[in-house]
Amino acid sequence: MPDYQKMYLTMFQASEEAINLLIRAQRECEELFMSSPEPEIEVLEHKNRPASK
Repeated sequence: MPDYQKMYLTMFQASEEAINLLIRAQRECEELFMSSPEPEIEVLEHKNRPASK
């Protein structure tokens, strides 16, 4: 008979590791985003549309 408790615990631990890996990656990406310089924003006029008054 299969050891369902061992199977469940194995899957649970692997799931927990995967979630923790994703959380670490998200935090790292958030830190990279927050530490990056602000982009320069430039408003462009549409060529086929007259400029607004």
